[in-house]
Amino acid sequence: MTAQRTALGDGRWHLNHGPIDIVAEAHGEAVEVAVAHEHVWRRFSTLLDELVAELPLLRRPVGDDCVLRGPIAQRMWNACVPFRAGFITPMAAVAGAVAQELIACYHRPGIERAWINNGGDIALHLAPGHSARVGLFADLARFDLRDTGPLATDGQFEVTADLPVRGVATSGWRGRSFSLGIADSVTVLAATAAEADAAATVIANAVDVDDPGIHRLPASECKDDSDLGDIPVTRSVEQLAPAQVRRALDAGVARAEELQPMGLVWSAVLVCQGQWRVVQPLSLQASTASQQIAGSGVPSAVGSVFA
Repeated sequence: MTAQRTALGDGRWHLNHGPIDIVAEAHGEAVEVAVAHEHVWRRFSTLLDELVAELPLLRRPVGDDCVLRGPIAQRMWNACVPFRAGFITPMAAVAGAVAQELIACYHRPGIERAWINNGGDIALHLAPGHSARVGLFADLARFDLRDTGPLATDGQFEVTADLPVRGVATSGWRGRSFSLGIADSVTVLAATAAEADAAATVIANAVDVDDPGIHRLPASECKDDSDLGDIPVTRSVEQLAPAQVRRALDAGVARAEELQPMGLVWSAVLVCQGQWRVVQPLSLQASTASQQIAGSGVPSAVGSVFA
């Protein structure tokens, strides 16, 4: 298994190596963009081996002292350590930490904006005066691979260079990783991609309610090498009473609001069975981002990058 890259024909690159699947895009001076893309490719080619070398440690619960050595592994640990009072392993931030490692290759003169999209967990580079539009696709159950037309999002928001946001991450029980909660999706905007990834995981876990229509299995029965061991994870959710969905979302919002004063979450969108909650930024209550994604009647449009 070797790393692979494919030019997508519209200025984007698709990078793949085992479980890591990335789309990279950048805008700016053509030569600088080309150089940055090459740096991304060279760094990408080494990532998986570095992570595999420390995988046993990465699957252990986060403790008080970091024993990890690699820069990505340490970033994963640092993003998760604020949540160590509960059960969490550095793997909760792996996708965001990888995206954050690669976006650093675009921090160079001549690059106006760039993004690394690692399966919906996104790291951004924005030069002063520039912005990125992010499209929100809230429920993977509606995604159909047979649909070859333009992807219509459930909402969109713009991240401008002056905002304290360089990471966007989404978690939920239908996603690539296991979840303890019932959220279809929790999308978090945070200072970095690794921080957004960890926070989205924790908030999605909190979107929960006691109901016989929620079905769980030990993570170890769903995946032999899961870092969650025998912790029950959500495998299916029946249609719940609207009041139950509201209770679950209220619990998730409460968790997100706990994290905001700590600087771990800037804003968040929580979705469960057709109901939405938006956690507004503390200092920018009327921000462009929060206005455009607020409510269930958000406009459908295609963003530049998808969460």
